Parts: sequence; C-alpha cells; structure tokens
Amino acid sequence: MNQDELKRVVARAAVTYVVPGSVLGVGTGSTADYFIDELAAFKGTIPGAVASSQRSAERLRKHGISVLDLNDVDDIPVYVDGADEITDRLHMIKGGGGALTREKIVAAVARRFVCIADESKLVPVLGSFPLPVEVVPMARAYVARELSRLGGQPKLREGFTTDNGNVILDVSGLNILDPAALEMSINNIAGVVTNGLFAQRGADVLLLGTASGVRTITHP
Repeated sequence: MNQDELKRVVARAAVTYVVPGSVLGVGTGSTADYFIDELAAFKGTIPGAVASSQRSAERLRKHGISVLDLNDVDDIPVYVDGADEITDRLHMIKGGGGALTREKIVAAVARRFVCIADESKLVPVLGSFPLPVEVVPMARAYVARELSRLGGQPKLREGFTTDNGNVILDVSGLNILDPAALEMSINNIAGVVTNGLFAQRGADVLLLGTASGVRTITHP
C-alpha cells in the first residue's frame, strides 16, 4: 500500500472510536481529511463536531456534518487527529498544516486523543520534522533568537498566517530527548502562542497504518 492508502485505512479504523450521540473533535491535515470523508457515512450518529481549523470545518460542512463552537460544548469524549512525527510513548510533533494551537486546545478538552498516522510517522526520537512554533507577529525576531539559544534553527514559514492571525517559525536541528520539558520551555518564551510538541498532552491511542494492517499502540 502507498502512503495515501495507509492513511485511508487508519482513518477507517478510527471511525470505530466515535462515541454515538456525542460531539467529536476533529483535527487537521491529510490524514484527518480522510477521516472526515469516512465520518460522512456516520454523520447521523453524532450531533456535530468541533474542528481544529477552517480547513477541516469546511470539509465537515461539505459532508453535511454540523460544525460546533468549542465554547458551546461541555464535553468531547474523543478527538481524532494525525501527527507529523510520533514516538511509541505517543509524544508528537504536530502543526505541519499550521493548526497547532487550535489542535492543542481541542486535544486539551477531549477525554481521549486518538492519533491516526501511517508508519512513516513513527520515530524513536522527535525532531527530524521541523518543530512549528506559532508566534505573535511583533515577537517574531525575538522568539527566533531565543529558539536559536535552545539549539534550533528557526525559519519563518513564508506567506503563511494561522487561523489566529499569527506567524509560524519552523525549527529544525532539534534532537528532542525530553519533549515535555522542551514544550514548556518554548511556551514560556514571551510572544509564543504555543508550539507543536504534544507531550504534556500526548495521544492516548495510536492507530498506525502498516503494510500488514492497522497496528494499535496505547499510552504506556
């Protein structure tokens, strides 16, 4: 199977985690797109979904699925989203699509985070994929200097603005041995909205698409 087929397989497997009668959290990215397409057949079983981006909201609406404002939702039993990198401890780098802040918010509300990914995303150590950091525009240069002091090489994502009106610095050159500690350190830099490390709130379940089928990894 090619990468797209693996994404489609795990997206289909994730539908079994949807809780009938409850609001669902939906992430952003190519794998999440496949999940939304699979979810269309089950739209009558849920009252609606909270989307982590305008992109996902539009795709949900095209399938006739109601998009709800998180402020109007008290409980999200399950959040389904992809990852740019993930370890077997279910720590992740996310934000390649630029929706990391809203993804992190919806993940924080959800009781269970189901990550869907193809096997190329599973890594022993995070950091080969550049770490996205969402930054208030006036702080861009300052934050870049601070990220350099942490050992990274930040680069502005040219021509891109987040749904929140901010910019993203993609940080390469990091060998992230303690994801939770680095997540906190970067978030404490003035001007940082959040970063793409999902370690303090990682995934609870990983559905990994492999050539031999879907492998399920749960939080250790």
